[in-house]
Amino acid sequence: MAFATRHFVRAASSAAATAAAKKLIVKHVTVIGGGLMGSGIAQVAAASGHTVVLVDQSDEILKKSTKGIEESLKRVTKKKFADKPEAGAEFIEKTLKNLTTSTDAVAVVHSTDLVIEAIVENQEIKSELFKRLDKFAPEHTIFASNTSSLQITQLANSTTRQDRFGGLHFFNPVPMMKLVEVIKTPMTSQKTFESLMDFSKAVGKSPVSCKDTPGFIVNRLLVPYMMEAVRLFERGDASKEDIDVAMKLGAGYPMGPFELLDYVGLDTSKYIIDGWHSLEPNNPLFAPSPLLNKLVEEKKLGKKTGEGFYKYK
Repeated sequence: MAFATRHFVRAASSAAATAAAKKLIVKHVTVIGGGLMGSGIAQVAAASGHTVVLVDQSDEILKKSTKGIEESLKRVTKKKFADKPEAGAEFIEKTLKNLTTSTDAVAVVHSTDLVIEAIVENQEIKSELFKRLDKFAPEHTIFASNTSSLQITQLANSTTRQDRFGGLHFFNPVPMMKLVEVIKTPMTSQKTFESLMDFSKAVGKSPVSCKDTPGFIVNRLLVPYMMEAVRLFERGDASKEDIDVAMKLGAGYPMGPFELLDYVGLDTSKYIIDGWHSLEPNNPLFAPSPLLNKLVEEKKLGKKTGEGFYKYK
């Protein structure tokens, strides 16, 4: 009898441990931020069968976001269902049925499995948002940030769920770009990490994992490359036009570094490099650029303002 009791206790403990270690299957997603990134994330999540709530500060912003998603879905269906227009129309209808909007983040997080933040790239604003939502979200809910340059660990520290916090860095435009960087902090549990990897695959992406290092993988390689191109130009070693041509024809890149800087936005690039420089002031890869600083100060931010390193009509 004693043996049978011990065996039962061990079996029950083992079952409990297995249940505790079970990954969370994400079904309900809340996306905070209705800009290009947030709308794109909401679109791919809804298109893959998830129930999605897109949150922003006003109904006006959300109407614009919804319209953008509808237009994006039409572009997707033209390619995906070229020979089946009826199936395409059904796909759009089904996707939009999975998507609702709200201006009240607190009210919608109470029933969500995953919160993805895609708001302004500001540490203090993001941390304040996560701190507030942490009080209302269920215990099982995973928090994730789409930040491309801020430390996930610092954001996680604004909550009481550091083990259920990670990074999900999507790329623009989200419906087209296949990559997602899944960021695991020293506090992120294996269960959370695996759930984020599974979610990324479920929305049709190819996830790669990275520790919480500045810039993760892509931007850690890309931003210093662009900054080195600026320094090359600053020293007078080559013209910006020749540098762009060289990288397109010699390295096979679709855009040269100066074209890419203008596309990304010079203010965004400056914000990223300034943040990294403050973290590692002695790292020469993160050294600020006087020319970049000057252009940003003159409001020449790239394509969005009509002028950056190049002029645009």
